[in-house]
Amino acid sequence: MIDPIFKKIEKKKIKFIDLWFSDVLGSVKSETIPVQHLKKTLKEGIWFDGSSVEGFGRIFESDMYLVPDPATFAIIPRDEERTARFICDVYAPDHRPAPVDPRSILKANLGKLHKEGMEFYVGAELEFYLFKRDGDTVLTLPHDRVGYFDLGGDLALKIRKTMCDRLQEFGIEVEAGHHEVGKGQHEIDLLYANALTLADNILTARMVIKQVAEEYGLYATFMPKPIFGAAGNGMHIHQSIFRNKKNLFADSRDSYGLSDLAYGYLAGVLKSMKEISVITSPLVNSYKRLVSGFEAPVYICWGRMNRSALIRVPKISRQKFNSTRVELRSCDPSANPYLVFATVLRAGLEGINNKNKPPKPVEENVYKLETNVLKDKGIDLLPRSLWEALEYYSQSKVAKSALGEMLFQRYYDIKLKEWDEYSIQVSKWEVDKYLELY
Repeated sequence: MIDPIFKKIEKKKIKFIDLWFSDVLGSVKSETIPVQHLKKTLKEGIWFDGSSVEGFGRIFESDMYLVPDPATFAIIPRDEERTARFICDVYAPDHRPAPVDPRSILKANLGKLHKEGMEFYVGAELEFYLFKRDGDTVLTLPHDRVGYFDLGGDLALKIRKTMCDRLQEFGIEVEAGHHEVGKGQHEIDLLYANALTLADNILTARMVIKQVAEEYGLYATFMPKPIFGAAGNGMHIHQSIFRNKKNLFADSRDSYGLSDLAYGYLAGVLKSMKEISVITSPLVNSYKRLVSGFEAPVYICWGRMNRSALIRVPKISRQKFNSTRVELRSCDPSANPYLVFATVLRAGLEGINNKNKPPKPVEENVYKLETNVLKDKGIDLLPRSLWEALEYYSQSKVAKSALGEMLFQRYYDIKLKEWDEYSIQVSKWEVDKYLELY
């Protein structure tokens, strides 16, 4: 794998190498080296100060190093400085994967599946808004007025095609792109891949989408709920488990097309969703998206044609059994994809190992069901705030086993601090509501 990389570097006259890695929250961090140091870096890694990265290290445990993954090599499209990129794993001074590195955490969880000869596949739908700018100021004003699947004829279509084209140049397969419900809202769907590749692709896609928007004088945001009263940004994830190119979730004899393994997985995810919600919906703002009336899921249930359900089983084309999957709809694109896939997978595997059975599917609009009907059906609610999600997370054995004790605690501390900062803010709504009333 290494020799073809150096042939491409020589052919394209690459001068610099960007080494990307993810912090605990899923933000991309980078260190740049001249290309002549790449061989040594691939062999030995490169040291950096982990104490400067959110959630990584304290001052007295700062030394960490990056190890590039050759499978992630890509030449950055249309870069004037002639730069290539690797995504890296983060290692601790003991030369083991750092217990706070999200990518290493996902690889460890996938490794347990690989021992059984199985592979976890995921597809993702990335939603985002494009806003106008006034110089350096971002205006929460959509740049177009068209709606869901509209062709438009405006600049939006050209921008989205540019984004898809740039992603393809990066080696990322795009399945589809279209306008979403909100004015100025868009969706780009990333093609199914193994979970590690897809998590890498999400990190890259978020960077590319923002960069292209900036080239057009706009701002792209993955904030879950950037506009009051408008649709929020979700990141629906489609999941299945394969062995030897066979989809183990598929059973053509079942009315929903699901195997016993898939039902166990589904049951496990439903059972643990409250506990891992702070991973799939990680911001204070995430819970302003998870409200009734905007197609975002609120209730913990599943169905097929029901877009008000937390988990949906999409209908597949005839004889396309390898496309069988379950779609989790509560995730949003601000989440760290490595941690999302690690925790959701662990929850699903717990369901399989414990032979859990999911509740009966719900095909009616859950938003319109009376409270007593919801109770009779045993339908529970997702957490309604980051604080509530943290309370469930703090007691979660599933999350702790997926993330490891150190990252589990670091993540909790970061998010608790975020909640505390939010809690003492005085919002415009409060001033408008109470100032003259009391």
